[in-house]
Amino acid sequence: MSFLANISFDFMGKQKIAMMLSSLLIVISLGSLFTKGLNFGLDFTGGTVVVVHFDSDVVASEIRDTLEDQGFSDAVVKNFGSSKDIEITLPPMDKSIPVEDGVTTSEESDEAKLSNAILSVLQQVDDSVRISKADYVGSQVGDELVEQGSLAMLYAIIGILLYVTFRFEWRFSLGAVTALVHDVIITAGVFSIFQVEFDLTVLAALLAVIGYSLNDTIVVFDRVRENFRGLRKKTAKEVMNISIGQTLSRTVITSLTTVLVLVALYVFGGAMIHSFAYALLVGVVVGTYSSIFVASTMTLALGISREDLIPVEKEGADLSHIP
Repeated sequence: MSFLANISFDFMGKQKIAMMLSSLLIVISLGSLFTKGLNFGLDFTGGTVVVVHFDSDVVASEIRDTLEDQGFSDAVVKNFGSSKDIEITLPPMDKSIPVEDGVTTSEESDEAKLSNAILSVLQQVDDSVRISKADYVGSQVGDELVEQGSLAMLYAIIGILLYVTFRFEWRFSLGAVTALVHDVIITAGVFSIFQVEFDLTVLAALLAVIGYSLNDTIVVFDRVRENFRGLRKKTAKEVMNISIGQTLSRTVITSLTTVLVLVALYVFGGAMIHSFAYALLVGVVVGTYSSIFVASTMTLALGISREDLIPVEKEGADLSHIP
């Protein structure tokens, strides 16, 4: 990446294009979030998840059709790590569902009956089927997780705002937080647009994206502060361009190596972490872009200058120790 070292490019000269692109992506993301919403997983909606194992390979679509024929029309069926394991997710029961021996249930305490009912249906497909895991999440717990997850993200952003203000200057903090909110909205928007399942692992990924994006932004800001003190004849815009160019190789190398790991996780990690890896992939790409264009552009738009970072020396301060 030596060709990226100290690259000379007018990044801030493209700020209007960058802002138009970011604004368009945010509008599309918010539009999808308000109209389509997020495809919340079991962690947030509540319901029952049953993982079953077969001795031979099975096709998820055949299992889905079998369950639908037996009255489980809302069941979500997908492979769970291998072609021999199937994950079946059922939403919270708002009406009776078919179970063994003609009994019906819609209560949380009847989770075992529900699991046995699914097992009984699947035994018609393959006698070797057995239950590997069965979990139930109440709707009240799901609501609490949504609230607590939202608060966790809010507290993280507030903490970052205070930290960057203390370490740098309030204009830098607003620029950093703008970039973080930008990253979270667009990443969540992608999940809404493509209706990828949004569960607790995705929420954890969003918090990781906040940390990753902030790290990139702080590296750029730190170089900006150094250059403001050293490049006294340069304008704020020129200092921003020089600083981004000096840190670009580090940003690109870090992002590429992270993306390689995430691609490996997405391809080989199994169904359990697909959403997690997907969220991080989107977040890393968007976060890299925002640390270069969004954070710096917002800080520059707020009128940052050399005087804001260099404390004014008081006349006679060097003699203040003399009584």
